Amino acid sequence: RGSEEAESAWAHSVHAEPSGLAPGRGYFYRFQALGQQSPVGRTRTAPAPDAAATLSFAIASCQRFDHGHWAAWRHAAAQPLDLVLFLGDYIYEYPSLPNALRAHEGGLCRSLADYRARYAQYKRDPALQAAHAACPWAVVWDDHEVANDYAALEGGLPLADFAAQRAAAYQAFWEHQPLGRAQRPQGRGLRLHDRLDWGALARIHLLDLRQYRDPQACQPPVGRSRVLPLKDCPALLEPQRSLLGAAQERWLADGWDRERPWNLLAQTTLMARFTSTDPASDTGPSVWTDGWDGHGPARRRLLQGAHERGLK
Repeated sequence: RGSEEAESAWAHSVHAEPSGLAPGRGYFYRFQALGQQSPVGRTRTAPAPDAAATLSFAIASCQRFDHGHWAAWRHAAAQPLDLVLFLGDYIYEYPSLPNALRAHEGGLCRSLADYRARYAQYKRDPALQAAHAACPWAVVWDDHEVANDYAALEGGLPLADFAAQRAAAYQAFWEHQPLGRAQRPQGRGLRLHDRLDWGALARIHLLDLRQYRDPQACQPPVGRSRVLPLKDCPALLEPQRSLLGAAQERWLADGWDRERPWNLLAQTTLMARFTSTDPASDTGPSVWTDGWDGHGPARRRLLQGAHERGLK
């Protein structure tokens, strides 16, 4: 039991962190406030660091509310899962088209009130509620929690305006997601990347591919990313370009686990090469500039670092 204060400045969100829980077991929980009682949720603690373990998890991403109903969440909530890894695009910031199956409320998200309202609409979905109540979640973001294809503080608006928009989006993300109190946004940033060890079985590396990245190379006049021949964009080969940022790259390289059988990289975009043309053709390989292909030297550093550490 414990008491938490739900502050209006943080959308009355509560991030309770009970102590003294035993490792590797399930728990039930609920909240009471102002005479009301929540439904009962179920969570689970990770096994002890040296414990033999199994891990049953679901990965999910890109849940655009106005594109359809979420039968997948109904299915996931009924499974005996230990964990959900949500890999970005929990909300979409767009307004809906007139023919949307179930429309977004409001227009394009720009303000804190806009993002809060969008999360509130998504979180009213009963299937999503059931999935959250069924097991613990670990979450990272991609772009649509803020703006399509944004990179660091580049998002299609003047710098000061987009910095304020991103800060509002980050605050709403923290308010509405199962993140720790220590991750509450400070200034205009939020430390999202983290590690979770699951017994002696796996280490999960949660990555942030948006906050620290270099902008997409060879950007078109309108929009943030595109597919183009590698030969037409020499900047794609510049070795200093990074998708994680230098500090997060070092953090990941220093954190590979050589003892556990599995290192799981929870990240948000295509790691494999993306090409729509024959590499032997006259135009050569094509590159999608928003993904790892658009930051090829950084991908080589990541994979080479894992190889050099001798990971299983």
